[in-house]
Amino acid sequence: MIDVFINITLLAFLAITAVAIVRMTNLFAIIMLFGIFSFLSAGLFVVMDAADVAFTEAAVGAGISTVLMLATIALTKDQNEKQSASHRPWLPLAVVIMTGAALVYGTLDIPVFGDPDAPAQTHVAPYYLERAVPETGVPNVVTSVLASYRGFDTLGEVVVVFTAGIAVLLLIGGRRPKSSRKKKEREGNDA
Repeated sequence: MIDVFINITLLAFLAITAVAIVRMTNLFAIIMLFGIFSFLSAGLFVVMDAADVAFTEAAVGAGISTVLMLATIALTKDQNEKQSASHRPWLPLAVVIMTGAALVYGTLDIPVFGDPDAPAQTHVAPYYLERAVPETGVPNVVTSVLASYRGFDTLGEVVVVFTAGIAVLLLIGGRRPKSSRKKKEREGNDA
């Protein structure tokens, strides 16, 4: 009974947060609400005994993403949103459409969802379902697979996410014009 109450409460807070995000216009408030949304999602995953997904959501969603978005606002708040009349988003749109088409094409050979004859259902799944709990002692099969059987792979994924975050910070930080840096230094010295 308490689990149902916790699930309904977390789901209600998620819905309220999502509506607030859609209605907000202040970027700082939106970023904070996204962090809250990720934190609530992590709590919901913990209640569902998916500790690995909860950890990832808390680290990436509430942690790294929030920091990166706040850093982006801090680094770009002095810049005005000037869109030149000649700016055409055709190249980015074409890249997105071509990437999407390639991804859709890549999924054409995938077995139908839930197909009992799919390789994952006939070879891998039975092994993990039969041996995961006795071998690892973790009651959630997904958590045991990600944390025990594929621990190094999960560590590698975390390193990739961390490296991508650092790269984004370096790219954002490197785009500041020198004139604005000198202007800030002069303003700092005048004060």
